[in-house]
Amino acid sequence: MSGPTTRRIVFLAYEDMNLLDLAGPLQAFATANRLGEGAGAQTLYETVVASVGGGSVMSSAGLAVDTRTLATLDGTDIDTLIVAGGCKGEEFSVCPQLAAWIAGRAAGVRRVCSVCTGAFVLAATGHLDGRRVATHWAWADRLQQRHPQVRVDPDALFIQDGALWTSAGVTAGIDMSLALIEADHGHQIAIQTARQLVMFIKRAGGQSQFSVPLATQARDDGNFASLHSWIASHIDQDLGVARLAEMANMSLRTFVRVYTATVGRTPAKTVEAIRMEAACRALESSTLPLKAICLKIGYAEEQTLRRVFLRNFGVNPLQYRARFSGRAEPARAP
Repeated sequence: MSGPTTRRIVFLAYEDMNLLDLAGPLQAFATANRLGEGAGAQTLYETVVASVGGGSVMSSAGLAVDTRTLATLDGTDIDTLIVAGGCKGEEFSVCPQLAAWIAGRAAGVRRVCSVCTGAFVLAATGHLDGRRVATHWAWADRLQQRHPQVRVDPDALFIQDGALWTSAGVTAGIDMSLALIEADHGHQIAIQTARQLVMFIKRAGGQSQFSVPLATQARDDGNFASLHSWIASHIDQDLGVARLAEMANMSLRTFVRVYTATVGRTPAKTVEAIRMEAACRALESSTLPLKAICLKIGYAEEQTLRRVFLRNFGVNPLQYRARFSGRAEPARAP
């Protein structure tokens, strides 16, 4: 029997789901349980894997998962629902019985979540109407076209919109799970879980956190792949648009036009995103002072980095480090 603070997390499975969409978040909660019990706490989470018919459900990886029937959950309290993503082929087909069950239970659940194309299942219930959501970059346009009333963000790793949490593909489901754990049990349990999983803890619940935009890779047909690699390896150098045009062997005007049309953002925005990614990793994994980080990523002034962080994340670099590295920082003005 669940204790008073044990939260029941129900994972919804179906044929041809992506195995890691289910197993990654499931392992994150199991690891949090082990850490909580090791600290003398009671079980933090009860995890349940369920499907419409119950029994063995075959994942797209060819490994079967044992599940309970949805009917066995009738009358039970559910804290969080998580719908895995994945499908066979290039069209996502929503199981009507699964969608109907979610529609009937969602109002009584504290949080409803999806991983990857699990967003298609939630969208079919109307639960995403008018909401900002994330999904795998390769499926973002199709989700938007099928459900125009949903506001799909193709760049976000995961998004919290009130009690709704949605994440991008595969490992982003683990990022989302770490944020759920942090929202439930605080930063220390979450960051210890992240360390056990050999992952960065990317963000606190409710704050958007972006990697180098996935849409940059998704929309690039290969024309600029080598340029992006060159930018990342020369991040401390002058990366003005003229230099990038020269590296791409194009005239300045042609480069700006073709790059923006192909990638969906300006060259300057891509450079900023790559620099921000490098800054985040340095803040999370090192004790380097801001000045040293600025020099490593090509910013001459610390104030530039502060402005970019505030614009993108709503916190300054030292606040980011304190939240996502687990190391306290002395208070400073933004």
